[in-house]
Amino acid sequence: MKKMRRLWTWILGCALMLPVLMPSVALAAKKKADVVIVADTRKLDGILYWWAEMYNESHFFFAILTMIIIPILGCLLGFLADIVMSHIGIDLKHRELAEK
Repeated sequence: MKKMRRLWTWILGCALMLPVLMPSVALAAKKKADVVIVADTRKLDGILYWWAEMYNESHFFFAILTMIIIPILGCLLGFLADIVMSHIGIDLKHRELAEK
């Protein structure tokens, strides 16, 4: 029963998204956009230049790479924060809950 409810939720969600997505697809097929969005790479070098060039070349690959990098960096920063807090004496692993 739970699997059926989940399936129907997905089907309903997709059905509700279709009217939102279809006009944009129809408009994109009729006319190209007049505005071009690009990143200015004139004063960039190194990894910032690479990042801006990827944005200019393919917004799709830029979005995919961004969705991969953000969780990885979030986990890395959380791990580093845990190390720093343990070094300064904050122990979050063996604490007693005050909410009891």
